Amino acid sequence: MKNPYEWLASAINNRTWTVAGVAAAVFILALLGLSMVSMETGEDTYLDKTTPRGALLDHYMETYGSDAIMLLYEADNVRDPEILRYIDNLQEDLRGERYVESVSGVVDALKQANGGILPSSKAEIDAIIAQVPAETVEQMMPSGLMTIGVINLEPGVGLDTQKQVLGNVRSTIAISNPPPGLTVTVTGNPAFAQDMMEDMGTETGTLILVAMVLMVVAVGLLFSHVRYSLLPVAIVAIGLISTFGLMGLFGIPISMVVVGSFPVLIGIGIDYGVQFHARFDDEVRQKTIPEAVWATVTQMGPSVLIAMSATALGFIAMFFAPVPMVADFGIVCTIGIASCYIAALVIVPIFAIVTRYQPKNGKPTTGDATSQPSKGALMERYDRFLGRLAYTVAKHPLPVIMLFAVVAAGGFYLDQSVPVSADEKTFVPDDMPALLSLEKLIRVMGSTTTIPVVVSADDVLSPDTLAWIDRFGIYEQEHNDKITGVTSVATLVRDYNGGVLPSTEREVDTVVARIPESTLSRYLNGNMEAVLEFSTVEMEMSVARDLVKRMQDDVAWSNPPAGVTVKITGSLEMFAAVMDDISESRVYMTVIGFAFILIFLILVYRKFNAISPIIPIVFIVGWNGGIMYMLGLDYTPLTAVLGSMTIGVASEYTVLIMERCEEELARGTPFLEAIQTAVQKIGTAITVSGLTTVFGFAALIVSNFNIISNFGIVTVLSVAFSLLGAIVVMPAILALMYRFTGRSRTPSRIAAPE
Repeated sequence: MKNPYEWLASAINNRTWTVAGVAAAVFILALLGLSMVSMETGEDTYLDKTTPRGALLDHYMETYGSDAIMLLYEADNVRDPEILRYIDNLQEDLRGERYVESVSGVVDALKQANGGILPSSKAEIDAIIAQVPAETVEQMMPSGLMTIGVINLEPGVGLDTQKQVLGNVRSTIAISNPPPGLTVTVTGNPAFAQDMMEDMGTETGTLILVAMVLMVVAVGLLFSHVRYSLLPVAIVAIGLISTFGLMGLFGIPISMVVVGSFPVLIGIGIDYGVQFHARFDDEVRQKTIPEAVWATVTQMGPSVLIAMSATALGFIAMFFAPVPMVADFGIVCTIGIASCYIAALVIVPIFAIVTRYQPKNGKPTTGDATSQPSKGALMERYDRFLGRLAYTVAKHPLPVIMLFAVVAAGGFYLDQSVPVSADEKTFVPDDMPALLSLEKLIRVMGSTTTIPVVVSADDVLSPDTLAWIDRFGIYEQEHNDKITGVTSVATLVRDYNGGVLPSTEREVDTVVARIPESTLSRYLNGNMEAVLEFSTVEMEMSVARDLVKRMQDDVAWSNPPAGVTVKITGSLEMFAAVMDDISESRVYMTVIGFAFILIFLILVYRKFNAISPIIPIVFIVGWNGGIMYMLGLDYTPLTAVLGSMTIGVASEYTVLIMERCEEELARGTPFLEAIQTAVQKIGTAITVSGLTTVFGFAALIVSNFNIISNFGIVTVLSVAFSLLGAIVVMPAILALMYRFTGRSRTPSRIAAPE
């Protein structure tokens, strides 16, 4: 009975066009998903809504939350009556927009202080401004050169709706004919998120283009000895397009982290095309095309599948990440490398049959061997170098292992000091216009974020619960210099009751009835849920994390009334949680990756020495941590995947060397000679493969997004470490392993290479 690879080889040889048609149909099906691919930013990419924390944040945003669109008016004198009339008219136009709950600005304060009429002269304006509370003027009009408008959206407005409203606001401003010298900038978190999404789309295209160009260069330099040397580039392009289509069909969005997966796929996926193409080119020099197809599919298919599976397991470990976009990164990479593998397995033999493939410097024969072209002087020297290196390392494995183990241990120690970052503003280009506008806004009016605290009870308006809400708000404001104010149903009730809280339920009900519903609904949901909104100063995310943890401790210490539950939510709490998730998940993703690889190798090889490929990878992960510390880089949602990704990439190299070594031992080759031959034969191949991967990963470095470019730096270094671990550390591990298992007792037939 034929195995799947024998069946496929037979089908390609005998029914070439049928197989090609089926492959084309599958590809067309994947293309249908291209139009379904979406881009995503914001809370959904950081927090899983199915978790209690995610569900709470989603509930809060749906019920109370709405990011405000901010308008920044700048002119030589924003107190000019003409400019204020323009602002007033613009606000009236904007109030008519769908999903806009309210629009406010300095003109509203002026009209309120002037009997509902906007002052018409500069003298009147100056006189009224002098009567308005100083804190209001400072917030709305921090200087004579600038004033701020606020567009509050309805609670629960999603990203798509925010995009629609932003478009309408910008269109309204564009046709509003501002007075000469006045500029109106749309900013705030919704505008920042929308502009970031658009930049991500541009960035995705740029990174893919750069990676493909680098692949063309890499293949041209390293794979020029075969005919149709650019075929692997076409294969990886087909695999990438298929990946996009499957993302659309499965509803996997493109996020800030997923953007970084595409150059990774190109760098890894190109390897499968190169391996199948090189093997076919080698086989067809000695065999007919059908025989070469059979040999390539049946022999190379399973071996590459093992290497691909090992790589995939590193990415599969990311499925368990608590941060959705990290899990999506792993899913996309797994789908991508599987797509590239299948594309290479099918396209190379079909292309060879259709084009009647003829190798360079030789033609297909009926079985007579033809000599291969020379590798070139440089590669031959590199082969000899690898042979000498492998022999030396295998003869003296302990010093090599001890040296690299010490370096790895130092790396693991330094890794503990690498900071964690979850501040989205630090991930984007420093000169991004939306970021600059948002930073200007923050400098003017302070932090634009709050820390919401959700209080649930059978009756949150009971005097006892209301009093606790009030006490907790006052305590946090008085005992934490990062908190600048608090608003809650308790503060509203006090404001509408002469500055004191009612003592009876009837009095509470009477006061609550006087509060406008539009105001009350921001802080009260029926009688069973209320929200405290703590305003804060602008601060680094690490400081915000400490603040959130302190507030959580204060909640427990403050002893809420019986039956009352208190939970902190909001974006700051989310990012604080993400920082903890990154710190924890990068460790257990790495551990899970090691466990997957170990189980896989034991199942495949069923030998004790199956653990051999794991040991160099442990060293490499330690080296990664050390280089992260020395380069001053942070762990982000993207660099958090470094450990598990390294396991996937490096395992291919170490497994291939072990496989070749086992093959040589099975032929009766003494262990030193077996190790030398394995490194000499496979080392050159994985070096070329690694360099090709480096070219693909290098595209990440040119990204304008800091989170992606930093990831590019460490991944390029990680591939270099993977090659070092496979070529230098792996021979030492194998030598010790063979001595431990008694397989080194046969004396070597060769002398040390010159």
